[in-house]
Amino acid sequence: MSTINALAERLSDHLTPDEVNKVKRAYFYAEQAHDGQSRKSGEPYIIHPLAVAGILANMGMDSQSLMAAMLHDVIEDTGIPKNALRHQFGDTVSELVDGVSKLNKMEFATKAEAQAENFQKMVLAMSADIRVILVKLSDRLHNMRTIGAMSAPSQRRIAKETLDIYAPIAGRLGMHLVRTELEDLAFAAYYPMRSRRLSAAVAQFRESRREQLEEVQSVIEERLSAQDVNHRMTWRQRHLNSIYKKMLHERKGLKTIMATQVINVVTDSVENCYRILGLLHGLYKPVPGTFSDYIAIPKANGYQSLHTTLFTGKGFQLEVLIRTEEMEMVANLGIACQWGSNSQLSDRVQGSQRRAQRWVAGLLEMQQRAGSSLEFIEHVKEDLFPDEVYVFTPKGKIMELPRGATPVDFAYAVHTHVGNTCVGCYVDGHLAPLSSPLQSGQTVEVITKESSHPNMAWLSFVVTGKARSSIRHFLKTAERSESIELGRRLLTQAAASDGYTLEQISEGALNELLQETELSGLDDVLEEIGLGKRVPQVVAHRLQPRAEDALGVAQRGREGASQSLVINGSEGMLVKFARCCYPLPGDPILGHFAGGSLMVHHSLCKNTLEWRKNPEKTLTLTWGEHIQREFLAPLRIQAVAHRELLPMLAAEASLADAVVTRMDMDRQDDSVSMVEMHLLVKNRVHLARVLKRLRHLKQVQRLQRVLASVTAAA
Repeated sequence: MSTINALAERLSDHLTPDEVNKVKRAYFYAEQAHDGQSRKSGEPYIIHPLAVAGILANMGMDSQSLMAAMLHDVIEDTGIPKNALRHQFGDTVSELVDGVSKLNKMEFATKAEAQAENFQKMVLAMSADIRVILVKLSDRLHNMRTIGAMSAPSQRRIAKETLDIYAPIAGRLGMHLVRTELEDLAFAAYYPMRSRRLSAAVAQFRESRREQLEEVQSVIEERLSAQDVNHRMTWRQRHLNSIYKKMLHERKGLKTIMATQVINVVTDSVENCYRILGLLHGLYKPVPGTFSDYIAIPKANGYQSLHTTLFTGKGFQLEVLIRTEEMEMVANLGIACQWGSNSQLSDRVQGSQRRAQRWVAGLLEMQQRAGSSLEFIEHVKEDLFPDEVYVFTPKGKIMELPRGATPVDFAYAVHTHVGNTCVGCYVDGHLAPLSSPLQSGQTVEVITKESSHPNMAWLSFVVTGKARSSIRHFLKTAERSESIELGRRLLTQAAASDGYTLEQISEGALNELLQETELSGLDDVLEEIGLGKRVPQVVAHRLQPRAEDALGVAQRGREGASQSLVINGSEGMLVKFARCCYPLPGDPILGHFAGGSLMVHHSLCKNTLEWRKNPEKTLTLTWGEHIQREFLAPLRIQAVAHRELLPMLAAEASLADAVVTRMDMDRQDDSVSMVEMHLLVKNRVHLARVLKRLRHLKQVQRLQRVLASVTAAA
């Protein structure tokens, strides 16, 4: 589109005369604003926005997008304010221009933090109006087409950010033509010599197979014409960047890659797609395992087509993509199809467009949940261009997930609350581990429990950005809530020792403490106490009521000094029970902070000797009256060797309502075995019942609770 008149003539195919005039007015406004400015190549600057508008015109975009393309550099490069554009062209166009202008300021090749922060800006702009990213992608595409005017270092920098960010986004939005051209242009700029050599090798290879390709095409044409099937066929050129990535990452040679040629068959109806598939399978044998039906189950970016690969007997295999004209348009233009004259799409295709829009909405949700911009961009890159698997809900709804996704990823894809309360799953009607990778075609049913919550270990196997960000968000929120509650209990205990309650805290003393610590409120103070970052006794002393009589405070302090913190076993992640002494309800216990958690030890544990010398580091603890959870209790058993010994021990423990979590046996000699047995019990009384049953077994010679670091018998 070298001139505005040529562009206007092209636009008249899908825009009204009034809309074409608005686009022309935006062009003349931009031409005047950029008067005197030139590009690196020496051309007048207005050539660039005109070319960007031309790219959008080829997509059939609406007049507002085209006006924004004409004006997208005006705010940044000419000093004309946003309000002036709003007055001239309306709110929508000015917001689009403003969104693109903010993206133009991004510098992806700087520090990782800057890249991540700027990527968040892109997501926010996309969520407000996705046409912002369409204009930006067109802007980047024209810049890549004219990148030769830049210096070599600039070419490499721009090419890298194009490969890392812009091309994957275009692919995720279903814009195949834009993605492949961006990738090939960026590949040529980043690896110029490799690009030239690979391009020559591919051209030579295709020329050597030209006769065979034409012969296969002729046979297919003859068969489809004989059956009176409406169709058109085009050979699909393999793109250089795609070939290079296969050679690099899959260790495939060029000959192997080029041994499969690709052809598009486009027809007029879905019924004819399946009819053509049958005719081709009757003509050539299909390669087992290569058929994919993306018409019935579209890809996450809205792509639809039938894929099959055929043995041709001509020295190469033929991959065939079969689709309708409408699907062809969506495959090439993606989400851009929903504007302009292309907006009259079928419900099936509009549903595919909504998938891409839901992905953008999901990005915004992840952005809101992420703890930092670096965490956010990590999640997004996992989701940019996944290899999908398709699974079903029990009601038959199709869910698309990245390859390697687990039932936990599935649960979060259904709903965040389902993921947060997931405790198990059925896959095809059978219980399955939450970490097992899902396969296409499986039916997944999630088991939930309202009292359950995400496990830190899930982060080691989930693959979707939504699952990872949701788990981290929940754990951070839960940790803060638990920290505040634990800190409140610790400060209440310390304040009682000083003779007052938290309700009596002096406002002046609290404000001074907040100013000194640069914290925003009492909850922040309680959180730091709960995390072990502040000593509760010191904070309590700072916050005591100022009007109190010193003698009265001291007296009440003596009265409260005997109080201890009550452990109920339901405190959450911040209270941990030491694995050196395995304390049980009924044991005397002490506590201290380690690694941001309150560690509960048996009071006779050897590991408490050092910090018990410092009262500020020692917390007096007592057990609550109604503890519901179970605790680990290791046992060491010496018994007569017997091949049924382990089942006998496990059965007796089970009869005493204990859960066996682990059993290890070491044969001392032909007659004696040593068994280490790990049980889950409720308290010391429960453990005593288990020990009593085990001692009744005639094979048991010696039995003791493992208390390796306890100084005396408990």
